[in-house]
Amino acid sequence: MRTRVLFMTVALIALLTSVASTQTASAQTNSERKVASRVAPSYPELAKKMHIHGVVRVEAVVKANGTVKSTRVLGGNPVLVDAAIEAVGKWKFEPGQSETTEVVQLTFEGQ
Repeated sequence: MRTRVLFMTVALIALLTSVASTQTASAQTNSERKVASRVAPSYPELAKKMHIHGVVRVEAVVKANGTVKSTRVLGGNPVLVDAAIEAVGKWKFEPGQSETTEVVQLTFEGQ
């Protein structure tokens, strides 16, 4: 009986940890600098037709004045990548002391 209760407790903790990590994955930025203005990505027509959704991770090099200097894809569905890169390239961050590298996650939900 105790073994069963222990097993159920461990399973419940694992499930809650999984749900918590999924919620964290939908966060927009993992950065030192705050985003001053965001441009939402346009959902690609092919992705709509194929019912593709998911998360695209983008690394953005941000100049001291807050504009995006360059971007690089860290992961995500290739059908969604171009829209994510285009959107993040238009973002503006708060000015900072120097150039920084920010990791951004964009979530594309089925439409």
